[in-house]
Amino acid sequence: MNLAQRDLQCIWHPYTHRNAESSAADFPIPIVRGEGVYLFDEQGNKYIDAISSWWVNIHGHAHPYIAEKVAAQLKTLEHVIFAGFTHQPAVELAERLLQILPSNQSKVFYSDNGSTAVEVALKMAVQYWANNGFKKNKIIAFDNAYHGDTFGAMSVSARSGFTKPFSSLLFEVIHIPVPVKGNEEASFTKLRTEILNLHNEIAAFIFEPLVLGAGGMLMYEAAALDQLISICKQNEILTIADEVMTGFGRTGELFASDHLQQQPDIICLSKGLTGGTMPMGITTCTQELFNTFISDDRSKTLYHGHSYTANPLACTAALASLDLLLKDECRNNIQRISKHMQSLAGNLKKVSSLTNIRCTGTILAVDVVTNEQTSYFNTLRDKLYHFFLSKGIILRPLGNTVYIMPPYCISDEDLQYIFQCITTLFVSDSAE
Repeated sequence: MNLAQRDLQCIWHPYTHRNAESSAADFPIPIVRGEGVYLFDEQGNKYIDAISSWWVNIHGHAHPYIAEKVAAQLKTLEHVIFAGFTHQPAVELAERLLQILPSNQSKVFYSDNGSTAVEVALKMAVQYWANNGFKKNKIIAFDNAYHGDTFGAMSVSARSGFTKPFSSLLFEVIHIPVPVKGNEEASFTKLRTEILNLHNEIAAFIFEPLVLGAGGMLMYEAAALDQLISICKQNEILTIADEVMTGFGRTGELFASDHLQQQPDIICLSKGLTGGTMPMGITTCTQELFNTFISDDRSKTLYHGHSYTANPLACTAALASLDLLLKDECRNNIQRISKHMQSLAGNLKKVSSLTNIRCTGTILAVDVVTNEQTSYFNTLRDKLYHFFLSKGIILRPLGNTVYIMPPYCISDEDLQYIFQCITTLFVSDSAE
């Protein structure tokens, strides 16, 4: 048996539909190595990783600088319990992150991934009010939101086919419309109405700033989010920025929150944090929030932790990734890609079978006109996915939404090639 066949004998893949009649075309592609923006399979085929392997890889695969730093750390300290102990990589990473995050952020809590970063944020917010003597446990979130796959993260995400089997186990959340262009007032009005009805019960508003990822790459303006945060602050509601996807340069700034005039109370980070090298999550918060957990009363402690909290190898990878991110070369690449995306977006508007063409920083998304209901389960997705694979491009459409979110090392030539493949497909489909 080849590697793909052996895989099917023993592995259960994420977000992967299988049926009894699955063909060889549905087998996982065995990847044997990566280099920069490219991945290579066991047959020697080369693929452009145009979605950064689920949005995590920001500097390119097998980056020698990150590998060198992690290898050196592996020979010194691979892991140590983080309750009652600390180490240089964890302290240095926290110090350096707080220097570049919004200025109100003061403390760093380590976890394992984006979902756990969100879980920590929700627990921080609810317990903040409990520690202050208030019972405020309602959460506000956007329609179409996605914040992860653990139960708390699912609860604050949109109800969908993904969450349906667990619906009776999820806590209730107040959903408000996404303030996309032309829908801002509806979002503001809904928020104010819910606050009026439940003012003393709302603990926090959680949001994906500027871009909702898995919900369909929905994009909205910073001014609208500033208004929503301002309303929350006026009504003593904590705000949580889920920057798991948008952090580390994706929106053109280091963090999507850098586009804002207002500052969130809590920020969730993961994905690009380690440059795509290994899993890690971080939740940061203000000093004011942290202070409510300082008490002689032990019940006011945040009793949350993970076995691999602040893993030294992951911290080291994150530090190396930060070194690369803050170099002029990387910052220039982010700006270059952002400008190229704007240019491509303008050209794609000429293709009649594409609609809602949008771009924020290094993220470009388009919706394909379809007769089916637009959702993640749109059958057009499989056709698109396999077409791009045949062209040596890894794209993973969200139903009928095609998006590009590449590593920052991608060349203009590769971006142009991806654009040409998209245009060729849809222009030829329109002709038919």
